[in-house]
Amino acid sequence: MKLILLVLTVILPLAQVHKAMKCWKKLGMCRITCEENEVFYILCSAEAKCCVNPKFVSTNVKY
Repeated sequence: MKLILLVLTVILPLAQVHKAMKCWKKLGMCRITCEENEVFYILCSAEAKCCVNPKFVSTNVKY
């Protein structure tokens, strides 16, 4: 019985891992902190930023 409880306590948290949310036309990932080579332009939620590689962000500026 103790072995079953031990196995369940190890396996159940692994089964609850969810996929990371995509953003910016599926080119970015919602994370709390962006990686060194990424920048963020919009927020996914109150605590997560949409981290995008700068090469995927257009800089169309009209004057």
